[in-house]
Amino acid sequence: MHASPLHQSSPLTEHRLQTGRNIVNIVLVGFMGTGKTAVGIQLADMLRMKFTDTDDIIEEDSGMSISRIFSEMGEEHFRDLESEAVEKVCKLTRHVIATGGGAVIREQNLQNLRSTGMLFCLDATAEVIFERTSEYNHRPLLQVEKPIGQIRKMLRMREPFYSLADHRIDTSQLTVNQVVDKIADLFKAHSSDPATD
Repeated sequence: MHASPLHQSSPLTEHRLQTGRNIVNIVLVGFMGTGKTAVGIQLADMLRMKFTDTDDIIEEDSGMSISRIFSEMGEEHFRDLESEAVEKVCKLTRHVIATGGGAVIREQNLQNLRSTGMLFCLDATAEVIFERTSEYNHRPLLQVEKPIGQIRKMLRMREPFYSLADHRIDTSQLTVNQVVDKIADLFKAHSSDPATD
């Protein structure tokens, strides 16, 4: 991540944050390669929270890698395991939660995550995502002949779900530190957790 701007609040953000949600967690959603893990780990350290990743929970609970689950059992089975992981993490308190890129395409997952978490969607251009993920060999959805075309297609498909986040931050030209600072400021302003005051 390099350096420069773009933070965008959803038009419905203020309404969503005033509907009695008990916001004690930070939830990072968005496509792979947008910085969820790097940002999440640093953000948790800054705010003295714990970090967890739904993909890690899936692998730990199943005893299988994500790529093996996809190849042997298919995407639908993976999404079921992902929903179980989401149910677990939404019961946590004072956690920064990184989710898989497709976690929010199931409405129940979105509702569960929003019940205790402020949702931040990390965005990036298809070109930046391609550059950041070009060395990945553990991303089954990108193991295709033309991965950048697949990235563009998946971004279009997921956009309606990503747009439901409380805040969106384009990380294409931002450093990890810049993204962390933006999220921390927004979380402190709206959190139900007195420890952030």
